[in-house]
Amino acid sequence: MTTPPLPTDSELPRATGLSATLAGRLAALIHAGDLGPGDRLPTEKQLVERFAVSRAVVREAIARLKTDGFVESRQGSGAFVAAKPGLANFRIVAQSKGTGQLDTADLAHVFELRGVIEVGMAELAAQRRTKADIAALDAAFMQMQQALEQGGDGADADDAFHAAIATAAHNPYLAQFAAFLAQHFSATRRLTWQPEARQSGSTLAAQAEHLDLVKAILQGNAEAAGFAARRHIAGAAARYQAAQPAQKKKG
Repeated sequence: MTTPPLPTDSELPRATGLSATLAGRLAALIHAGDLGPGDRLPTEKQLVERFAVSRAVVREAIARLKTDGFVESRQGSGAFVAAKPGLANFRIVAQSKGTGQLDTADLAHVFELRGVIEVGMAELAAQRRTKADIAALDAAFMQMQQALEQGGDGADADDAFHAAIATAAHNPYLAQFAAFLAQHFSATRRLTWQPEARQSGSTLAAQAEHLDLVKAILQGNAEAAGFAARRHIAGAAARYQAAQPAQKKKG
C-alpha cells in the first residue's frame, strides 16, 4: 500500500517539544483519515525533509505514537497505522489538521468532556465526602477567597479546589482521570486570575460558582452539586472564549 501524500501545511513551529508537536500533527492526520488503519507512515527521511526536523525528533515522535497505540512497527517494513489507533493510551490531541495544537472546536469538546466528568464527580463528592475532604475543600476555597480580596493569584488554590472534589468522590480511577484532565485546564484556570479577568468580573463570577459547589457538597446534596458543577463548567467555557480576543491582542 502506498503512503498517502501529506497536506502542504506550513513548517512545524521551531520551539521545544518538536517531537511532541510532530506526534500531534501525525495523530491529527490519523484522526482525520488522511492516514488510515494499515497505511504505512512516511519514511524517516521523508518526515525529516517534510517537517525540517532532525532524525532524532522523528524517532521520538514515532516512539510516542507507538506508546499511545497510534502506530505499530513491522519488522523490516516500517511503521504503520494501528487497526484501532489511539486505544492503547488515552491522550487528548488535536482532531483537526493544522499545527497539532488544540483549536476552538477541540477545546469545546474537551470542555464538554470535563462537564460530563466533573458533574458526576461533584455528585459523588456530595454523597461520600468525609470531614477530611470538607476541610481540604474549605481550605482551598478560603485561599481563593483571600486571593480574590487581596488581589493575589488564586490559580494554584483553584487547582487544589477541583482536586479536593475529585478526592472527595472516593473513586481512584475517577481521581486519576480528573488529574489527567487538569493538565489541560490549569492554564485556563490561570486566565481566571489575570487582571483582565478581575476587571471584567470573571474572577468574582467563578468564585461565586465555587461557593455554590462548596455549599452543595457540604450539605450532601448530590443534585445541587451536579447542577453547580454543570453551571461552573459552562461559565468556565464562556469565560475562556471571552478571554481569547484579549489574549491574541496581548500576543
